[in-house]
Amino acid sequence: MKIIGRKREIEEFREIYESDKPEFVALFGRRRVGKTFLVNELFSQRFAFKHTALSVVEDESGKKVTNTDQLNHFAESLKRYGYKGNRTIDNWFQAFYALEDLLEESTRERLVVFIDELPWLDMRGSKFASALEAFWNSWANNKNIVFIICGSASAWITKKMLNSYGGLYNRITREIELHQFSLKECSDYFQEKNIRFSRYDVVQLYMALGGVPYYLEKIDGRLSVYQNIDALFFAKNAPLKGEFSKLFKSTFKHPELIIEIIRLLSEKSIGFTREEISQKLSISEGGESSDAFNALISSGFIIKYRPLLANRKSQYYKLIDPFCLFY
Repeated sequence: MKIIGRKREIEEFREIYESDKPEFVALFGRRRVGKTFLVNELFSQRFAFKHTALSVVEDESGKKVTNTDQLNHFAESLKRYGYKGNRTIDNWFQAFYALEDLLEESTRERLVVFIDELPWLDMRGSKFASALEAFWNSWANNKNIVFIICGSASAWITKKMLNSYGGLYNRITREIELHQFSLKECSDYFQEKNIRFSRYDVVQLYMALGGVPYYLEKIDGRLSVYQNIDALFFAKNAPLKGEFSKLFKSTFKHPELIIEIIRLLSEKSIGFTREEISQKLSISEGGESSDAFNALISSGFIIKYRPLLANRKSQYYKLIDPFCLFY
């Protein structure tokens, strides 16, 4: 499948693959924006190992994924890529030792390793981050490797990887933040799909769906813009009817607070100050709420800014995600 847009990111990944040094790449961005698709399209025939974490969202029975579930799933990925060792994988240190064994046996000149939705692996008490640190510092950082970590929980990647002051301090060699499509890229996407929309139509769809490829691929070229919106959001069994809550439950540790903040910010185009938000939602201005604001900013849902002519000390938070605004 042809990749639409992403020219800068494609060029950067090309440089990464062709460099003569180990690369530790952090790829992050809003959920549904096409991170996994981009890496798969560029490296599908070059992976020495690939793993996608299990979603931490509870299933219909209310059962949560455990650290043991994640480890067992990781072990299966190792086997799928040819691991024949007999290590017992009861913790993440053992899991990464097994990965080292697998990669040592690889005949590939450049080892491309991709761990998708990596933040989901860092469960309470798992010591995943410490094991990852040991893997990179004691083995990978002197190998001919491209180690790509990816996740929608951008705040986790920023805090634990990019701004780490522990053993992973300054270890990330490349940061790639994937954004939504621009209006031009949305227009290019529809042209590639032989969907004939006017520029006005593209703008209308953008105000409802944003530039999120996962949403755009659901557009039916046989329908008008309004018929598409009705089919996606309002029809029986509409595919995006429950997307709003799924979007946050699958990405954030405290989705209830996140959703409260999003709903409040949607009420006023200019947004609210932190003090106003705290008063309206009856929450403190530190701790958990600070983490929530940082997570929303790093994921591209909101911005913090100072309006023109406003008091210099007035910092406003504003909702900018088109899908959330429409919803």
